[in-house]
Amino acid sequence: MDTAERQARSQDAKKRLEALEAAGVVAVAATFVDNSGITRVKSVPLARLPHLAAWGVGISTSFDRFRFDDWIAGDGAGVEPVGDLRIIPDVRRVVPLAAQPGWAWAPADRYQQSGEPHDQCSRLLLTRLVDELARQGFTAQTTFEVEWVVSAGDGDDFVPGVTGPGYSMTRLINRSDYCRDVLNALRDERVTVEQFHPEYAAGQLELSVAPEDPVSAADTSVLVRSTIRAVGVAHGLRTSYSPKVAVPGVGNGGHVHLSLWRDSNNLFAGGDGKFGLTETADSFSAGVLARLPALLAIGAPSPVSYLRLLPSHWAGVYACWGLENREAAMRMVTGSAGSESQAANMEVKCFDLLANPYLVLSGLVAAGLAGLGEGARLPEPVDVDPAALGEEALERRGITRLPTTLREALDAFRADSALTSAFGADLVAALVAVRESELELFDGASDDDLAAATRWAH
Repeated sequence: MDTAERQARSQDAKKRLEALEAAGVVAVAATFVDNSGITRVKSVPLARLPHLAAWGVGISTSFDRFRFDDWIAGDGAGVEPVGDLRIIPDVRRVVPLAAQPGWAWAPADRYQQSGEPHDQCSRLLLTRLVDELARQGFTAQTTFEVEWVVSAGDGDDFVPGVTGPGYSMTRLINRSDYCRDVLNALRDERVTVEQFHPEYAAGQLELSVAPEDPVSAADTSVLVRSTIRAVGVAHGLRTSYSPKVAVPGVGNGGHVHLSLWRDSNNLFAGGDGKFGLTETADSFSAGVLARLPALLAIGAPSPVSYLRLLPSHWAGVYACWGLENREAAMRMVTGSAGSESQAANMEVKCFDLLANPYLVLSGLVAAGLAGLGEGARLPEPVDVDPAALGEEALERRGITRLPTTLREALDAFRADSALTSAFGADLVAALVAVRESELELFDGASDDDLAAATRWAH
């Protein structure tokens, strides 16, 4: 980052001060997401925003190896306390926080003191991969579904904060004021919510937001989750995004929707392939499908993630795909007849919200690009719950179960040259260290203890 760019960033921030001050903002929170999926923050008074936008604020390099419980997964060399980075916000995205009066938020990138990009910054990684898509003539539209539960308990136990059957109007009525305030806050933050409903599990709700370019979609995911949590605090509710808040029943997912575009045309529609896929979308999707075992180390990043990944729980635990098949790891969505050109996309169902959203989308883009380079092709789709096929039929069709443990997923990630090359050696080393540390932490833990330990961390 040179002097001219710093000056431009500072001027951009200055132009926004008047509107932010009129909105009652007194401080700006700049966030990044670490390799364990925790959103970390540094903040400054509003008047310091132009300086922050140009020069950033210091943060230790050790955050690349922070575990969810703040343990630092060092490599034994003792270098973690040494070195500093700069958190520099993207002020184009700065927004007053409707559920935190007086505060504004902006997503941030991390740079070295020299002004060079930090090679382990997940937001900058995603930006680079999106740029690579663009060089090949493509753009992508992505979004995260957000599932969460609210708890009315005072302690660490989970006490469902909304009651009534799953998907029922009863449940919506029982927390209508809270649900209204979530929607109002997101509207005020310029987030486009497309649908909101009570979900299946106890105390569970879900919302979906409009698709955006990958970097913006990851930013929005961070903003949405923070806003939901803040609204919950105002209503005396505790929020959890854990994939297993309680061991029985289903958990919270973090499904990702993605479509690939060229010259304003959705390549997941209007093609000659199955369900309207173009050859390009087929190859991109095949690259993702083939790498789902490795991608789980990114998208299902904790031992607790694998308590959710059960057959016949709509979690997508088999490495297969199908049209509107909610038990396939990759669900193809075409939309209603006549809307395909805008609605068609692929949904990856095996991820959860403990994941860093920038890393998740980086992994999907890298896997899709690899599929394009290989000229990969999707296998035959599956039109039933794969678990209903039986072991012989699954083996005959080449349908395998996705990893059932973080250890299996991490081994697959290490062995995948397309992903490790895209992420870079330093980031791979940090990711592996954090995952290995968490595996060691929970070695021998019961399912109940694992769920309890991670219930409120994210």
